[in-house]
Amino acid sequence: MSAALHHDRPNPDRQNPDRWIKVLPEGLYVEPGGFFIDPVRAVERAVITHGHSDHARPGNRHALATPGTLAIMRQRMGEAAGGSLQPLEYGETLRIGDVTVRLVPAGHVLGSAQVVLEHGGSRVVVSGDYKRRFDRTCAPFEPVPCDVFVTEATFGLPVFRHPPDLGEVGKLLHSMALFPERSHVVGVYALGKCQRLITLLRAAGYDRPIYLHGALEPLCALYRSLGVELGELRPATVAAKEELAGALVLAPPGAIADRWARRLADPVVAMASGWMRVRQRARQRGVELPLVISDHADWDELCRTLDDVGAPEVWVTHGREEALVHHATGRGIRACALALIGFEEEDLEEVGA
Repeated sequence: MSAALHHDRPNPDRQNPDRWIKVLPEGLYVEPGGFFIDPVRAVERAVITHGHSDHARPGNRHALATPGTLAIMRQRMGEAAGGSLQPLEYGETLRIGDVTVRLVPAGHVLGSAQVVLEHGGSRVVVSGDYKRRFDRTCAPFEPVPCDVFVTEATFGLPVFRHPPDLGEVGKLLHSMALFPERSHVVGVYALGKCQRLITLLRAAGYDRPIYLHGALEPLCALYRSLGVELGELRPATVAAKEELAGALVLAPPGAIADRWARRLADPVVAMASGWMRVRQRARQRGVELPLVISDHADWDELCRTLDDVGAPEVWVTHGREEALVHHATGRGIRACALALIGFEEEDLEEVGA
C-alpha cells in the first residue's frame, strides 16, 4: 500500500485497514485472510464481486462468490472457472483467517456483490462495480456503513449524469415507430446490459419478439433459469432477412459489423452504454441512436453513496479517481486513489458500462 494511504487517526491502537489491505500486482490483497478480491491473475484464494471478465478471471484455485456469480463463471469459463468454487449467499458471514467476510448486493448485474470485511475493530466495504438504479435483473444496492469504502469511479466526472432509463428506451421505441420498415440493432454487452435492456423494453410495453445474436443466447438462458423473465426471444443469426425487417435485434457491440448483419434491413445502429453520453465515442462506432443506459453509478449516485455509507475514509479505483477524490476531500473525507493494475479505462466500455 502506498504511503498516501497512511493517515493519522485518533486511536493509534486500532488495526488500521491500510495496514492489512494491500495493493499487490495480483490485485487487492486482504493479508489477515490470505485472499485477493477480484485478482487480475490466478491466485490461491479469491473473492469475486461479479462475473464480468475484468473482475472474474479464470484459474483461481479457490474462489468465493454469490451463487449467481458462480453460475455465470461456470457458464462463461467452464472448468477454467476455478478449482474450488464456494458459494456465499447475500448476508451470510464467513470467517476466513482472521477476517469476517459478508457479501451484500451491489445492484450491478445478477449476482453482483459488495465485499464487507471486518478485522481489528474496522469495517471495510469493497464495492466492486455498482449502480443505484432499479433493475429487475438483480438485487438492489445496499449501502453498508463502514470505516473505509473502496469505490469504483467508472463515471466519476460531473459530466456523467445518466438520464432516466425508460426515457432512453422511449427513444428506441420512438425510432422504431418512425422507421417501421428498418431493423434496429442495439449493441449490448452479453452479461447484464442485454438482459436489463430486455426487461426495460418489456416494462415499457414492448411485447414483440426480440432477436438475439448467438453470443447473447447462453447468458439469457442462464438468467431465465435463475428466475429473470425476458419474454419471447428468437435467434437473429439464422432468421430470414424478411423476418428481420422492422425487428429489434440485440448484438455484442463488436458483432454489429459482422457478415451476419448484412441480412438486416437498412439497420438503425444503436448502442446502450453510459459512454454514449460522449458523442465522439458514438460517432467513432458509427452509432446512429446512442442510448445512455449504464450499469454503473453516475456522478450524482457516486456522491450520494458516499453520504449513505458515511465512511470517514474512501479509496477510489478503476475509473476517474481524481475527480471523486477531490470531491470527497472537499467534504472532509480522507480520500486517495488506488492504482490497481488491470482496470484500464479502455477496457471498461466492453465490460458492461
